[in-house]
Amino acid sequence: MKTGDQVVQELPWKWGVQGKIFIIGGLGYMFDAWDVALNGFLTPLLGTYWDLTTAERGLVATGNLVGMAVGAVVWGTLADRMGRKRAFSLTLLIFALFSVLGAFSPNFEVFILLRFLAGFGLGGCIPVDYALVSEFSPRKIRGKVLSAMDVWWPIGATVCGVVATLLVPIDGDVRWRYMLLFMVLPALLLFWVRRGIPESPIYLAKVGREAEARAVIDDMVERTGAPVVEYVIVPETESRGPGGLRAGWTQLKSVWTYSPGITATAWMLFVSIMLLYYAALSWMPSILRAEGYGEFAAFAGTTLMTGVGIVGVLTSALLVEVFGRKWVIGLSGPVAGVALVLFAMMLDVQSVALIWLGIFGFVIQLTIPVLYCYVSELYPTTIRASGFGYASSVSRIATGFAPLLFGSVMWPILGLPLTFGIVTAFVVFAVLWMSYFAPETKNRELDTLVDDSAAGGGTPDTVGGEVRV
Repeated sequence: MKTGDQVVQELPWKWGVQGKIFIIGGLGYMFDAWDVALNGFLTPLLGTYWDLTTAERGLVATGNLVGMAVGAVVWGTLADRMGRKRAFSLTLLIFALFSVLGAFSPNFEVFILLRFLAGFGLGGCIPVDYALVSEFSPRKIRGKVLSAMDVWWPIGATVCGVVATLLVPIDGDVRWRYMLLFMVLPALLLFWVRRGIPESPIYLAKVGREAEARAVIDDMVERTGAPVVEYVIVPETESRGPGGLRAGWTQLKSVWTYSPGITATAWMLFVSIMLLYYAALSWMPSILRAEGYGEFAAFAGTTLMTGVGIVGVLTSALLVEVFGRKWVIGLSGPVAGVALVLFAMMLDVQSVALIWLGIFGFVIQLTIPVLYCYVSELYPTTIRASGFGYASSVSRIATGFAPLLFGSVMWPILGLPLTFGIVTAFVVFAVLWMSYFAPETKNRELDTLVDDSAAGGGTPDTVGGEVRV
């Protein structure tokens, strides 16, 4: 007899059922991108407004990204403890509240604090949204769905760039406040819409809430037109451990105990690839302005980088089920790094530099969607949001402090080509590690990873439902 998990993962895809989850979850992810991209546009404006040093300008991105790092851990843990739905809504509400307050900051110190708190709320969007969407998606197209989720990222970053570019005629002393306020109303509207999303039936089944799980599964079966079959609900038999502050530590230990090889892979891929992308995104307007571009051209060039990423994400959704997760990440990640190095080397020829910037924007968005899909599939349901959340959090911490080093040490001392070359070398190391220590997840059911002879040591397999490392 089938389990409730299997029924959900074998349902046909319907836009009015799973597609609704995909769109609403993706819109939250769009705000994550909008907010991160906003740091790059705010940095030169705030630097002038408050007469900031280069190191202080780096704090604009650092405060926000470190808040996201903390939020990714906290909300990933909460989503595994109290459910996806509640965390799904609260993340955006906290983000919207502190974004409004940030727009009225009286000084730089208060601004950084409020950006940290806004990031704390928004940092939960990626782990919570990916956990929820993955658990509603049919197994056969889950890779495409999760990869396509990332299309919301370049859309959000591009919308941010378009808004920032259109606001260029406004006095810079107030323009940064308008940039913050512009995204708050749609975020609040999305928070209201998210209240109608059902809880993940796979999560409900795992925590023993059988009646609620059956209600959601039966409703999905009816709405998708799938044949009605008998199924059983199989709850998680192991203790879920303590709550409160100890819950985060417990989940962290669970993530590493499950498979040190997989967790090391997830963390290194997240840190290296996101460091490459966020370094470009956070500093690109400043880099282009330093190379003689006008403010409008610098903002438009950054928008070009994010805009072509939309095509990259759509392409990744086509490639992920053909070549598998590991091949797409392993090839596109290093190529994106090489493109960014060539951009830095060609900055004195503006037309050629913009071509390489566009190539980077396209290729990096082949990598990131598949990375998110891959990591969300590597962990079982009970630690999926936590596993993704910790990997995301580690990358947010690294990319949060990177702007300080980038602006004050690496860019002025090492130069852009060498700086981007060092990060690219880290990406290469991470994908080589992945090739040995992590399995391919293409066409596998969630929670049923089996031993992969190509995955090397530290890869889990399941025997009789028990995870073995």
